[in-house]
Amino acid sequence: MHLVFPAVLAALLFCVGLYGVLARRNAVLMLMSVELMLNAVNLNLVAFDVWLRDTLHSGQALTLFTITVAAAEIGLGLAIVLLIFRNRGTADIDRVGRLTDGDEKADDDEKPGDQKADDEEMEGVG
Repeated sequence: MHLVFPAVLAALLFCVGLYGVLARRNAVLMLMSVELMLNAVNLNLVAFDVWLRDTLHSGQALTLFTITVAAAEIGLGLAIVLLIFRNRGTADIDRVGRLTDGDEKADDDEKPGDQKADDEEMEGVG
C-alpha cells in the first residue's frame, strides 16, 4: 500500500477541519470540525502503523485511545454548548461574550461620560 494516498486524504481532512474551526462561529460546527481533525490524525496513525508493519500495532492502539478521548471531549463539549444555548438562546461564539450572569451587563451599558450615571454617583457622595 502506498503511504501517499491516506496521507493526502488525512491532510485534506485536517485542512477542512482547521477551516471549520477558524471560520465557523457556531459552537456545534466547531466541535464537529475538531472531530474531523482528530479523525485525520487517526487515519495517519493507522496508515503509518500498516506501512511500518509494527508488530505491536501501537498506531492502532493509540488510535483507540484517541477515539476514547474524542468521545469524552464531544460529550463534555456538547453538554457545555447545550447549557449555554439554554441560558443564552444562541450557540454563536461571537454573541456569547462572557459566561457571567446578565446582572453585571447593566453596569457595563453605562458610558463613562453618561450624565445620568454621574448624577447618581454624586447623590451617593453628598
